[in-house]
Amino acid sequence: MNKAVPKQFLLLGEMPVIMHTIRQFVPFCKNIIVSLPEDYHLFWMDLQKKYSFSISHTLVAGGETRFKSVKKALEYLPDTGLVAIHDAVRPLVSEQLIKKCFNEAEKEGNAIAALSVTESLRMADKGTNRNVDRTLFYRIQTPQVFQCNAIKEAYNQDYKHIFTDDASVLESKGGRIHLVEGEEQNFKITTPMDLLLAERMIHCSEKNCTFANQIN
Repeated sequence: MNKAVPKQFLLLGEMPVIMHTIRQFVPFCKNIIVSLPEDYHLFWMDLQKKYSFSISHTLVAGGETRFKSVKKALEYLPDTGLVAIHDAVRPLVSEQLIKKCFNEAEKEGNAIAALSVTESLRMADKGTNRNVDRTLFYRIQTPQVFQCNAIKEAYNQDYKHIFTDDASVLESKGGRIHLVEGEEQNFKITTPMDLLLAERMIHCSEKNCTFANQIN
């Protein structure tokens, strides 16, 4: 992002990205746990005062990897119930998707938001590349919702480089992953262009307009 602070603290509309994200989960979660680098805890507290952010949550010190950050947060949860694990920089997740993931996880044991691949894909292999069947692949999102006891047990294992999300951690312990349809708007803010798009979508949401109206 070429910014002085991590992207979750960048301003999106009238508040930082992470505040939008936390707010979406309030209707569904008894406990909200925020895992942040310890060096930014005071900064986060100052932001809460600056933007009058009063949503109750538990702040924990994140690790140097996503795996360690999630593992630390899970220590603050009971062994029963469901837990949703979500990227701080996916602020446009809808309440409908969150609710769907919780409902599916209640029935199936877990629920992972995912989208089908619509672009053509090629796989690079030993200096060459080849076409692959895109219908076999999905773009994985968050939230990823799990039974607390299952995901906590999965995170007791040692870290592996293949752990790119929480579903991969559970799967490595033999868990069967259940996919649910995600949302295009639930993208991860990674580049300046992503932030600009999110700002436009937030603006349109607040003004109750559509992109078509904006273009016209």
